[in-house]
Amino acid sequence: MNYWLMKSEPDVYSIEDLARDGSTHWEGVRNYSARNNMRKMARGDLVLFYHSNAKPPGVVGIARVVKTAYSDPDQWNQRSKYYDPNSTKDNPRWSMVDVDFVEQFPQLVPLDRIKQTKGLEDMVLVRRSRLSVQPVTPEQFTIVRRLGTA
Repeated sequence: MNYWLMKSEPDVYSIEDLARDGSTHWEGVRNYSARNNMRKMARGDLVLFYHSNAKPPGVVGIARVVKTAYSDPDQWNQRSKYYDPNSTKDNPRWSMVDVDFVEQFPQLVPLDRIKQTKGLEDMVLVRRSRLSVQPVTPEQFTIVRRLGTA
């Protein structure tokens, strides 16, 4: 099993939205590194759900990958803000995955606390904070989960 962190702005799609819906597809990723990370995801992988552009930003819960990477249809929809005229059906540029709700943490794990916690110094979130889909080590996942459920 692998572990990941995925970011969403809470006013766009929050952990509460995922809890209500039960599952969702994670579309609209338009960064090659983030896309490549999604293409590495396997069914059953766990995801730290991160609220970005929040005050404060931080990890709010956990999701699980239930469908591995497949073509994001918005890349071909000219009315979509995610339209990419250079992407073809024969060679799609963009992918998405489906995730299910696992749990919402009783307390937010803010970015400032993550940066100050021993064992999380090397998290991609700390070193390359703008990446919207990023790998997390099993140890980092365990520490963040413990902080959110303590």
